[in-house]
Amino acid sequence: MSEQKKHKSAFKNDGMFNNASHLIFELAKDLRRNMTDAESLLWNHLKAGVKGLKFRRQHPIGIYIADFYCHKLRLIIEIDGSIHNVKEVKDNDLKRENDLKEWGNTIIRFTNERVFKSIDSVLDEINTIVENLINNSKELPKQ
Repeated sequence: MSEQKKHKSAFKNDGMFNNASHLIFELAKDLRRNMTDAESLLWNHLKAGVKGLKFRRQHPIGIYIADFYCHKLRLIIEIDGSIHNVKEVKDNDLKRENDLKEWGNTIIRFTNERVFKSIDSVLDEINTIVENLINNSKELPKQ
């Protein structure tokens, strides 16, 4: 009898969506239709991939939605508008970030302002982080 390769479900714990509910998927779909200008600008650069890796936009992970997500690297990119300077929002961001890191993700954040004023440096930083994660990964071929 040949051994069958077991595939993990993307919807289970530690899967690509980490138990995200159908409500989170609906919200993510709405967010994809109504991206901010900064998210749209960055998406125009990320949608072709980075170093051959695919990024998703407004991607459900558990009870959260990541602005951009690369599952192979478990890399989340967040774009923050001025609302993220409000104390309550900062507190929620911290809780969210701690949960996502606890689930094995790496998170990087950029402000809307930086995306607009310095997209090249944002892309350089993303490329550097992707390269570092690839080089530290046991599963991905080194660049």
